[in-house]
Amino acid sequence: MSLSWIAETPPRWDAEKQRIVGGAPEGSLKIETFADGDSIPGDWWRVEQDGKAVGYGWMDTTWNGAEILLAVSPDAEGAGVGSFILDQLDAATAEKRLNYMFNVVQATHPQREAVTRWLEARGFQGSDDGQLKRHVKRT
Repeated sequence: MSLSWIAETPPRWDAEKQRIVGGAPEGSLKIETFADGDSIPGDWWRVEQDGKAVGYGWMDTTWNGAEILLAVSPDAEGAGVGSFILDQLDAATAEKRLNYMFNVVQATHPQREAVTRWLEARGFQGSDDGQLKRHVKRT
């Protein structure tokens, strides 16, 4: 499986983001409603396999860390796309010299326990504020 990590500059809402991010199971993400072509906040990357979008990574830089989001197309789940996105986001946060990245798995997420376990298996730890945090890997 050969995956490409493509920075979207400037990031805009489009049909592929709507399909993958906007099409996430109800309750899994708190995301604003955007129209096609709208400018969207944060840093966005598209993951492609054979020219087809199979996932997205998002990062919003905070004081000394980055909130992250991973979204994988349902037809690419279980194929390593999420791990690829997480590795790429880790490299992007290290490049920005940030110390940690975090994610909040919504209480309404239909697969909350499974997603939390997936992140914990990759070094994330829960905190008092409901975030799952991990220190950025430095090479």
